[in-house]
Amino acid sequence: MVARVANIASRRIQARRQAANYISKSIPSPIGGWNARDSIADMDPRDAVTLINMIPTQTDCVVRNGFTKWATGFSAQVETIPVYRSGTATRMFAMAGANGYNITATGAIGAAQTNLTSLTNARWQWINVSTSGGAFLLMVNGLDKLRGYDGTSWWVDGDGTHDITGVDTAACVDIQVHNNRVWLIQKETLLAWYLPLSSISGAAVSFDFRSIFRRGGALISMGTWTIDAGYGLNDQAVFVTNQGEAVVYIGLDPSSASTWAKIGLYQIGSPIGNRPFVKWGGDLLLINYDGLTPLAQGLQSSRLDPRVNLTDKIRGAMATATSLYGGNFGWQVFDYPKQSLLILNVPVATGGSQEQYVMNTVTKNWGQFKGWNANCWSLYLDDAYFGGADFVGRAWNGNDDASANISTSVVQAFNYFGSPGKTKRWTMMRPIFNTNGTPTALMGLNIDFNINDPTGTVSFTSPGYATWDSGVWDTATWGGGVTISQQWVGVNGMGKCAGATILTDTAGIELHWVATDYVYEQGWTL
Repeated sequence: MVARVANIASRRIQARRQAANYISKSIPSPIGGWNARDSIADMDPRDAVTLINMIPTQTDCVVRNGFTKWATGFSAQVETIPVYRSGTATRMFAMAGANGYNITATGAIGAAQTNLTSLTNARWQWINVSTSGGAFLLMVNGLDKLRGYDGTSWWVDGDGTHDITGVDTAACVDIQVHNNRVWLIQKETLLAWYLPLSSISGAAVSFDFRSIFRRGGALISMGTWTIDAGYGLNDQAVFVTNQGEAVVYIGLDPSSASTWAKIGLYQIGSPIGNRPFVKWGGDLLLINYDGLTPLAQGLQSSRLDPRVNLTDKIRGAMATATSLYGGNFGWQVFDYPKQSLLILNVPVATGGSQEQYVMNTVTKNWGQFKGWNANCWSLYLDDAYFGGADFVGRAWNGNDDASANISTSVVQAFNYFGSPGKTKRWTMMRPIFNTNGTPTALMGLNIDFNINDPTGTVSFTSPGYATWDSGVWDTATWGGGVTISQQWVGVNGMGKCAGATILTDTAGIELHWVATDYVYEQGWTL
């Protein structure tokens, strides 16, 4: 009897000890964003080894929005989307193959625009410029004569309406506006040309850089860099060559030594693509083999300290992409203020394999988008548009990709759960979502730096919410607000550290990943 009582007591004590060893913890979703720089053994647990089609915010990771097809019916890749802007009108065009089309209104494209037919290619550089004569859209592609648009019709340089003399505009690969002057970059040379002040035509004057750049090569592009965070008296002109040299000038009149002066000559990473610059706030960003460089810091230190690059945290992925795809058309950095996003287009392959590296401009953290096969980007009425294989898409519009599901894949960084030296056995995990639908998700647990996707097939069928004034009350399914979804998943893993991996498939719903709860048993030995 005594032995039996002792045995029962021993089992109770053992059960209490086992129960006491089980620990539950909640870990935030990887709001630190995609990390393609650090070793997986040295990452912040709030980072992600992979973060595809989710954007990290300050509080959670959100499945990106989708896109709709704005204009369809193109017979070639859409490679430029010029936008005309005046005080009274805005127009959007698409350049595809040998033609250009007005796509201001959504739907199937009509006939090509007059003077935008029989072109050599669709890869144009364009600007908007206003003079006393009106507002104009000008563009060049290095093969065809300059095209211009005045809000009503297109013209061709040399047709007698707005002619430019002194330079063959068919040999110009870039066009920019700086301090009320139109500048042209002549291809395969170190020559730039500028027009008279506040003019879109007339005699172009050359500015010769052959004695300036020490490494030779050819000019690729120019941009305006503003020290005072706006367009003002401190605007500086930056010219960059394909050898990675950048020269900076300040002043108003390039013909006058007293009002036009060189600030400095710098060596940076060689620029990538024919659209390497974008103005971002008061700074100027450059896509180059060092990454995405802000000139305010990069001109003096990017070769010595790569941490100044905005892409520093995804340095490994950026290096791989520039090495493999640096010669492909489609590199572009696009500022999308409406959603606080900076989109770096990465042309893996033309016609269906492009992707984007996307930075949240509030947190400066990164994610990776797939499914938007974009050749080019433009902003029209504050919304983002991209050119695809045979269509122009309106991005961040709706919660599906032109009726296709949005698939995500996330591998969160490994976490020691506060005990680096102790073995643990994980038994359960529970993702916490905020959603207005029923997403399909596969959850898994990676142990001790072994990365695998969860097994199984992810599929999702949209709930098909009713349309107001069409659905039948008490029969139709009505969409609701965002609510919390949390379901336990059984796992079985043993090791020192672990990280969640998740695959989701959604269409027509929002999905925010807030955190993940874990239940594990902790051992007592090292």
